[in-house]
Amino acid sequence: MDRLQHSAWRYVAEVLPPEELPMLAAHALVDGRDSPALRELAGLPRRSDETEIRELYVQALNELGIPLPDEETAGRWLLVNLAFGLAKSELGPMDVANRLSMTVAALTPEETQFLSVAADYSEWMEPDELPGWENDLRAAAHSLTASTDLGSVIGVPGSRRD
Repeated sequence: MDRLQHSAWRYVAEVLPPEELPMLAAHALVDGRDSPALRELAGLPRRSDETEIRELYVQALNELGIPLPDEETAGRWLLVNLAFGLAKSELGPMDVANRLSMTVAALTPEETQFLSVAADYSEWMEPDELPGWENDLRAAAHSLTASTDLGSVIGVPGSRRD
């Protein structure tokens, strides 16, 4: 999966800030992707109008034949991405809790468990409760990464289909 395809689910899941889209477009051009909207987006400054950036990004994806996933699919990919990040120690438990930025619909028991444990975090947790929550979240992440086929779709190295 190339960076533009990977960016589509991140965009829908609201974890890709609009100010990163012009640089993403520039990298996509270097990677050999090309379209009029992609070139225009790549030429915009990071601080350009967010509406213009978003419109050009969506137009570029359309011109390149890259569909935007629905919110449910993007949310599931976000869950899997966070689980892989935690399982590979690229993210900490607090990072996972802080990055669940949208309402996510879990479809599998493993997704449901991971989402449920992540959502249990509260800034009012007692210090002695935190290690148990972190261990439960890591266990749920390992269970999800072992059971999913979505890792290959979101471009996670080492997933079941890579």
